[in-house]
Amino acid sequence: MKTFKIVRPDESIRPALIDKINNLTKPKGSLGTLEELALQIGWIQQTLSPTLRHPQNIIFAADHGIVEEKVSLSPKEITWQQISNFLHGGAGVNFLCRQHGFTLKIVDAGVDYDLPYDKGIINMKVRKSTRNYLYEAAMTEEEMELCLERGAEVVRRCHEEGSNVLSFGEMGIGNTSSSSMWMTCFTGIPLEQCVGAGSGLDNAGIRHKYEVLKQSLDHYKGDGSPRDIIRYFGGLEMVMAVGAMLQAAELGIIILVDGFIMTNCILAAAKLYPEVMNYAIFGHCGDETGHKLLLDNMEVKPLLNLGLRLGEGTGAICAYPIVESAILMINEMDNFAHASITKYF
Repeated sequence: MKTFKIVRPDESIRPALIDKINNLTKPKGSLGTLEELALQIGWIQQTLSPTLRHPQNIIFAADHGIVEEKVSLSPKEITWQQISNFLHGGAGVNFLCRQHGFTLKIVDAGVDYDLPYDKGIINMKVRKSTRNYLYEAAMTEEEMELCLERGAEVVRRCHEEGSNVLSFGEMGIGNTSSSSMWMTCFTGIPLEQCVGAGSGLDNAGIRHKYEVLKQSLDHYKGDGSPRDIIRYFGGLEMVMAVGAMLQAAELGIIILVDGFIMTNCILAAAKLYPEVMNYAIFGHCGDETGHKLLLDNMEVKPLLNLGLRLGEGTGAICAYPIVESAILMINEMDNFAHASITKYF
């Protein structure tokens, strides 16, 4: 069984960080969320002068057996076709990576297609698509373990390349269905409130999706443990993202959380190792039904609300300049004593 050693950062540095932030030349608290981010990142990195190095966005891609039940508007082949688009630089995530200086890594976790690995795709394929969880578990214990380990391996590579901040994205037709299943199982929120349009279902399509997922939930005969729920209803790319997030936390890397699917992944990760949440920054509240409910249930505050629902890591990357501003604030603003300004708070 893959295990991680994730610890809560040492609290002893917190008073000094707060003092530094409070003595910058501004009224105390007047930079709001930037102050909160600077405190969190300084606490994670255990320094009064935190840094952001070599940001990377990792997209995990895989197919889902549940798409056989017509729970998605988009056909399965969109998964590999969109990966080709990533490679050619024409997707939404590509322009954002270029704009904000992110390296893009594309990982095949379980795409039902023979991809051109010589083009730069990282081959971590566990199997071609999950099984259909309407009838059986999406993956075996061994396949889940492989996903966790391979996701962790990708993050270790990023760490060796000098990254201390990572965002995670996904590509996989059907993964909002799997996310809805994790959400209802882990939060107790009724399934109907967790199911949305995905890539564009109409009301009748959403109803059909709900009915299929409800049947899947009714057929579940597992032990109800977090590991079993992750294995039974998860996507290969989602479980790989869970392993990646847990490895990032173990290495002290800042985790930028994207939309509905990646929020469910950090939730699943937290069910295994609650301390992972200390390393997470939530990029945005997406437009997928259930995302706001999920964020509220987790008692976390996203940085943006732009009506996004693309995935791929796009919302997390959009939020990155705000995180950068927090680091510039704590490192570049003068303090009252040095600037010879009377404190005005």
